[in-house]
Amino acid sequence: MPSDPKLRLGFRQTLVSLREATWLALDTLRTHKLRTFLTLLGVILAVTTLVSVMSVLNGLNLYVSTKIANLGSNAFILDKYGIITSYEGFLKAQKRPRLTMADYYAMKENLQYAKTVAGEENTVADVHNGRLIDEDVTLLGATPEFTQVREYDIAVGREFTEEDELHRAAICFIGHDVAQQLFPAIDPIGREIRVGEEQYQIVGVAKALGTELGQSQDNFVMVPLSTYREAWAQEEDSVTIFVGAISTDAIPAAVDEARVFLRARHHRRYQDEDDFGIIESSSITDLWKKLTTNIFGIAVWLTSVFLVVGGIVIMNIMLASVTERTREIGVRKSLGARRRDIVLQFLMESSTLAAAGGAMGVIVAEGVTILVRATTPMPMNIPIYSILIALVLSSAVGLFFGIYPAVRASRLDPIEALRAET
Repeated sequence: MPSDPKLRLGFRQTLVSLREATWLALDTLRTHKLRTFLTLLGVILAVTTLVSVMSVLNGLNLYVSTKIANLGSNAFILDKYGIITSYEGFLKAQKRPRLTMADYYAMKENLQYAKTVAGEENTVADVHNGRLIDEDVTLLGATPEFTQVREYDIAVGREFTEEDELHRAAICFIGHDVAQQLFPAIDPIGREIRVGEEQYQIVGVAKALGTELGQSQDNFVMVPLSTYREAWAQEEDSVTIFVGAISTDAIPAAVDEARVFLRARHHRRYQDEDDFGIIESSSITDLWKKLTTNIFGIAVWLTSVFLVVGGIVIMNIMLASVTERTREIGVRKSLGARRRDIVLQFLMESSTLAAAGGAMGVIVAEGVTILVRATTPMPMNIPIYSILIALVLSSAVGLFFGIYPAVRASRLDPIEALRAET
């Protein structure tokens, strides 16, 4: 509080005026409940839209960074296509040469910043155990390093070994869902399953990974890559190469080294574009941010429309309130109320009105968040800053659209106002 007596007195008077104006505003809102609700409908819709969208984006951003963009332990991917965002880019990628096992072995032997290099190919097939069937299972052909890079944990059994890869062993490592579907009450280790026309013996079961955007990550059968290529590979298939850097700090250097090495193997000149794609966690999150920026822009546009409509309704109601309370204004002025007191009263009323709408919108958005989170796999999480933004924005709308009614009320002649009919 200011030390100067005059400033202290002025500060106290301001606090008293604000408190009085706030109570008058709240009393007015309580008196006309239905009108207040209808007046605030635009603000409620605006805040609900804004907070709900920010909740979805916040939840999805966290989900993408921890689940989808998490390629493994300090890992990145090299493949034929990379991340494609246009049809023209897809057509151009179609003309690229496929990555071969020779590329994989060369990178495995020569990359200095790589701790682990794994090769992988995949398709979809039906898996049988006698009369039991699991349809549309992801069949992975992978080198022994793949489970290390992708951080698969073993529930029972073992992973592949170099000997399995070398001898094209007819063995497999299955996901949790496949084990539950085909072996619901027995230990699957050592038993055989039929994938397409091929028979594989189960040597290990992975721990459950869960889902990503509603899609199970445990519905897979993994066989050695050499085994896969012998039975399933097509002429046009390209090997996907996973590279795990020696440390998090070494990822940029590992990416540069892999790019330069693969360009040299493909005899690319300095001015030529890469004839392969590189997928990093950062590239996935950057693409996601571009998408969410557009979504957020649409949400802001919708919110702005709702807020303008709500603000106009608030202004109209406040103008009607000025007309209804003309005599009250005259009485206050005759008792010594200054113009700024009248302006403050109506501004506080309009801002409190809008802030109440913002609070109701936040409550509705919280309900929507809980409902969506309970009934769908959509991750939603309301960030605190979205609530603060919603309340500040709604209050600002109330202040802005309450200026004209407040000024109009303050300019009323007290004598004429006292003559007004109640």
